Amino acid sequence: KLNVGVDTVQHGVEGLTYLLTESSKLMISEVDFQDSVHVLGFSDELNKLLLQLYLDNRKEIRTILAELAPKLPSYHNLEWRLDVQLASRSLRQQIKPAVTIKLHLNQNEDQIAQVLQTDPSTLLHLIQQLEQALGEMKTNHCRRIVRNMK
Repeated sequence: KLNVGVDTVQHGVEGLTYLLTESSKLMISEVDFQDSVHVLGFSDELNKLLLQLYLDNRKEIRTILAELAPKLPSYHNLEWRLDVQLASRSLRQQIKPAVTIKLHLNQNEDQIAQVLQTDPSTLLHLIQQLEQALGEMKTNHCRRIVRNMK
């Protein structure tokens, strides 16, 4: 009926979906939405229709996006223990340390516990990697990304 190819319709629907989901996700204002749509080069009438479509459906889109978001577990508590094996029957002079961690998590109002065990050198490497990741979060590039995600 439209006398256009299937790919054109599909790309149009995908583009419209992307525009509405990203705008709803960021909760942009009417002025920002109009500026974003104006760049696309549509007529003023179509820009007004898109704005009305956005304003009418942004709450529903945000609700759907919240339902689709993965429900990740959150931290509740941490218990740890250091075990050291000093000797065995075959080796009388050995030191074999192990760190046991019990991580309590909240997931969907339920508490679950994960038990992890590692040697101290692997734990130190993990700590260094986490500190490096926290350092990366202080860079201007990451701050910009986080600010745009909110």
